[in-house]
Amino acid sequence: MPSRKLKEFLDDNKIKYVSIQHSKTYTSTEIAASAHIPGKELAKTVIVKLNGKMVMAVIPASHKLKLELLQKAAGSESARLASEAEFIDKFPDCEIGAMPPFGILYNMEVYASDKLEEDEEITFNAGTHTELIKLAYKDFERLVKPKKASISIQSKL
Repeated sequence: MPSRKLKEFLDDNKIKYVSIQHSKTYTSTEIAASAHIPGKELAKTVIVKLNGKMVMAVIPASHKLKLELLQKAAGSESARLASEAEFIDKFPDCEIGAMPPFGILYNMEVYASDKLEEDEEITFNAGTHTELIKLAYKDFERLVKPKKASISIQSKL
């Protein structure tokens, strides 16, 4: 079951989405394989601190976040990955590491890799390690209003 907060938000905004159940997995590579989704079509949420403020960076699972690119795109003096201890309380309705990329639900800014808009749909964790949500990228963009930038690079596999 997706996070109630997420499901209600999508339903209230009359967004069409598909819920995908998969076996319990923790890494984006495992999730993509388990759900039979190409890594570039699965979005992962990374929590970052920009000038001490927590934000979401959303990138394709087949990519790596480049902090220096995010820092530059945000016009920030500093950028670092947030520790789980720093953000665990921000997502009480989610399993740790399975946060959906909807900063609007958690009072957080969202920076999205410009690579995500190359696909018509976006798939992401729904708040658990066993469920994904797939919806139109344009709906994600309309609801979340992410700041789009080149913030990631293709991972070497």
